[in-house]
Parts: sequence; structure tokens; C-alpha cells
Amino acid sequence: MKSFHGLSIFIFIFFGVLSVQAKVKIERVEPPFWWTGMNNPELQIMLQAEDISQYDVEIDYPGISLSRVEKVPNTNFLFIYLNISSNCQPGYLPIKLKNNKGKIQAEIQYELKKRDKRGEEFKGFSQEDVMYLITPDRFVNGDPSNDDMPGMLEKANRNDKNGRHGGDIAGIDKALPYIKDMGFTAIWVNPVLENNMPAFSYHGYAATDFYKIDPRYGTNEQYRDLSIKASKMGIKMIMDLILNHCGSEHWWMKDMPTPDWINHGTEYIKTNHRRQVIQDPYVSQEDYKGFADGWFVETMPDMNQRNPIFATYLIQNSIWWVEYAKLAGIRMDTYPYPDKDFMTDWTCALMDEYPNLNIVGEEWTENPALVAHWQQGKVNPNGYTSCLPSLMDFPLQGALARGLRDKDTRYGSGLIKIYDMLTNDFLYANPFELVIFPDNHDMDRFYTQVNEDIDLYKMGMAYIATMRGIPQIYYGTEVLMSNTGHPGEHAIIRSDFPGGWEGDEADAMSGKGMTEEQLEAQQVAKKIFNWRKTAKVVHDGKLMHYAPEEGVYVFFRYDDENTVMVVLNKNVKPTFLNTERFHERLDGFSAGKDVLTDKEFKLDELVVPARSALILELD
Repeated sequence: MKSFHGLSIFIFIFFGVLSVQAKVKIERVEPPFWWTGMNNPELQIMLQAEDISQYDVEIDYPGISLSRVEKVPNTNFLFIYLNISSNCQPGYLPIKLKNNKGKIQAEIQYELKKRDKRGEEFKGFSQEDVMYLITPDRFVNGDPSNDDMPGMLEKANRNDKNGRHGGDIAGIDKALPYIKDMGFTAIWVNPVLENNMPAFSYHGYAATDFYKIDPRYGTNEQYRDLSIKASKMGIKMIMDLILNHCGSEHWWMKDMPTPDWINHGTEYIKTNHRRQVIQDPYVSQEDYKGFADGWFVETMPDMNQRNPIFATYLIQNSIWWVEYAKLAGIRMDTYPYPDKDFMTDWTCALMDEYPNLNIVGEEWTENPALVAHWQQGKVNPNGYTSCLPSLMDFPLQGALARGLRDKDTRYGSGLIKIYDMLTNDFLYANPFELVIFPDNHDMDRFYTQVNEDIDLYKMGMAYIATMRGIPQIYYGTEVLMSNTGHPGEHAIIRSDFPGGWEGDEADAMSGKGMTEEQLEAQQVAKKIFNWRKTAKVVHDGKLMHYAPEEGVYVFFRYDDENTVMVVLNKNVKPTFLNTERFHERLDGFSAGKDVLTDKEFKLDELVVPARSALILELD
């Protein structure tokens, strides 16, 4: 410590910020650093320190001007808005805080980094990809030393089904060769931001710091390095973000910048979950506010995106993570719950900065009209527009599970449900951009949904691999993980991946201790998704399907060069298929080779094996 003009001076670095400080103890600077050369020249910097709003701000750096300073009701916050010109060079920007006598009370050296690549060079996930969804705490424990970390309220307890089990970023890193070998080309990881909640923190959906990876998973640097390493292996990184709510232990809940930072202040008023209010032409404002402003649960305060300062903060945070971690996309949780106009601003800001990025929103309803409302290019009666490229196809997921599981009748149930749901694709601006899936972290495992019937499971995998859209598979679904006997129980749905912990009796990655059925299912998934990597006709081809008849459903993926015929047969006996009905797509073809078995089938005498799926590459 040195004395300088009678004041004590401290020098410290946090994230990218070098702070030379006198008298004023800067608690937070967010974003912690930024980049030159961004498409949007404006940058908001949030400063938090005791009574910081009493000070004036001075900026002196070539290519940067101070647009304005926002002082909010809480005097512990200042929001600085900068304009960064296109010719601004990387370096450390001095931000000086002065008292009313013009004396410097604090100086922050704010880092401006050089971009590694332009926003146009960020390539998002697409129909070429198959996502592997991972709940990190339950996947692989690659570093047991971080299971319990100083300052973290909840400790690891693998015996507690609702507790933290220890999976981490190091575990995902360890599993990358397995993920690649299985044919997955993207990983969507459930939230990894700090979740310092006293209980039930493993799921990650109650963030307590939007700029920090939870130390029980690893560090910011480890997350970024995982993304870069995965990319070099041909695996894209998709980050799970939440703009609707934070955790009740978030640091700002103890010192909110504005009284309206959180909807209803600190009072817990539960959402009515009536997502239909967004599109309802007869909606009451009481119902609308009850949906949009209500909290999910008491531990998840509902954030107010109508506050323009907060809106900018959230948009910048998402851009920061894309740029920092070199992301290929974002999965946005509870998409319809935040303010709808803010969600337009958010999607458009991201897509403007990264035109080839992809974002998938979660609108959990089996009503395709409600899902379609949010997609970019959709013409809505209420005039709503969006820049959101993709959504989770919950309507098709529900139809698939019921269509496989239920008995087939001529009109009402079975495979006809899948067919009927797909005919609703006219509602979407672009149905081929939807993410399709057999299950995810919030619903029963697919093997459980089809009553632990491996034949139905294999039909489902064949359908997901060849249908329009972008497939997503939940970790462990490839080895028949189930929650049978525990319907809807999240802790069981999100059970530990076999072999993810030292001493596990079964190991999905090596095959040790796995049952014959598990290994069979795994090989089916591995073969079909590795085939899909180069099956451009499935990535980009057109789709034609035929109404199911007598327990058989047929559809085609085709382009000018290739045709794939997919047949789902639920009958308990081999079924002869009269292919004359499919002449539109079969003209010129006489045979096809099945992707799953490598067997050749003649089309004029096509007998489909009992309770099976055929994926025929026609020739």
C-alpha cells in the first residue's frame, strides 16, 4: 500500500477490469469487459459501489464518447453508456469518477478486447446437426475437487436425489470423444451460471450471477475452453439462458438498482401460466399481467424486462456470452413468459450481431398455433413480429409418443396422431427450423413414454433422425434411461449417467455392465445419427408423407439427387406393403438399402419386418 495525495490506493484486477481505486470501493463492473468492432456501437456499463451516484464520470479514450449516465433511485448504482466507434482500438479505457470538486475518487481501467472473429463468422446449429442435451450435474464428474466450493450454500450429496451430485464441465470435456463417436454434433448444456441457492440448485434455472459460471461446475475460462475444444472436434456449443427469472439469492435481490427491477418488487405473486393470453383476441389485461408478471415459484423472482436499463443489461449479457464462449446458439427457457416486446428486441439484437447464430425458444404447449406465433417470419393477426429462428416442437413430441404407444384405429389414435400433427406445419413460418425431440429434462424419459418397449423406442429414434427439423437427444436416452414408476419426477428423470462417477457398476461409454437391450439401443442411435451426419437429403430435402394405414406410416425425404423412404410398422407380424400407392416418389426406383440393418429390399415385393422401422436409401 502506498500513499498518494493523502489517499490510500489499491490496485486489483477482476475479470478484464483493472481498477486503480481511491476511497470508492467498486463492488461490481458489468459487463466485466467488452470488445471493439461490435456491430452495435453502444455499450452500457453498470457500476456498483456505495453511494456511487454522487460522482461525475469522465471518459478520455480515442474513438469512445460518453453518451449519457443514468442515475437510478438506488444511489449504489451508476449506468454508463458509451459510443464505441468502428475505428476504436483495443486497450484499457480509463473511467474516472470525480467528486463535486473535480477530484478523482476512483479510476477503473476497463478492458476493450480485440474480437477473434467477426459476428458473421459465428456459425449456428442447423438441420445438419443433432443436439445432445446434458444436465451437467448429473452427467459426468470429471473433477471431484470442485464438488464443494467455498461460499456455495449447497454441498454435494449424491445420496439425495434432489441434491447436487458433482457433474461438471471437466466431465463434459472428458465425454467429448463419446459424444462425437455417437454422432452428436452439438451439445446443449442446461444452465451452468452460478446457482448459489440453499437447496435444489443442481438444475441451474435460478441464477445468482449472470456473468459467472458456478464454481461447482468450473470457471468461466473452463466453459469457454470446452466450447473451443468441442468446436475443433466438430461439436457446437449451445448455452441455456433464462431471461424470465433469477434466483432469490441473486446478489441484486439484496440491493436492487430500481424498485421495479423485479415484477411485484419482492412480493411473491405466482404466475397463472395462461400462456394463451399472448395470442387471445379477447384477453383481459388482468389475465395478461397475471401471466407475464407472476413468478414461477417463490425462489425465482420474475425479472422486469420493461425497465429499459434492465432490458439493455440482459441483451448485453447474452451477447457477452456468445462472444466470450464462441457459442453456436442459445436455448431460451420459458420463452413466452418475459415481456413479448422485449423478446423481439432481444432476438433482433442477437441476430443483428450474429446473423448466422441460431436461437431456439421453449414454448411448452402442444398447440402448434401458439408455438408458431413466436417464429421469425410468422404473420400474426395481432401484428407481433420476432427474430427468433427456432422453437422446440412440443406438439410433435407429444404426438410421437402417443402415436407409438397407443393402439392404432382407422381414424382416432395411433400413428394417425403423428400424421395429423405434422399437417399443422402450415402454421409455421419455417417448420424445418424447429427442434424435434423424443424427450428432454422436464418430461418422462422416452423409454418410459413408450412403456419400455424397445421396438417402439427404435421407431422413435428413426423418426427423429429423418423427420424435418433439428434433432435433440437427452443424455442417457441412447441407453434407455427411464423413470418408470416415477412419472414426472424430475430428480429421477435427471438421474446420473451410468459411468459418470468413479465406482459406477455400469458404464455407458465403455459398455461395461450395460444390459443387452441398452447396448442394442445405443448401437441403433450411434448408427443412425452417424449416418445422418452426411445425409444431406435429410438436412435439406423436401418432405412428403402418406396417411397411415393398418399400422404402417410412410414418409419420404427427397431432393433432386437422393430419396430416402421411411417406414414405421407397428404390426406384430411382417407386413406386405403395396408400393403402388407411393408412385409419386418411387418412380424410377426398384430397391432400397436399409440404413439400420444394411439389408437390401426390393420395392415391388416390400415386406416390412414386424414392429420395426426401415430407413431405405433408394436406388
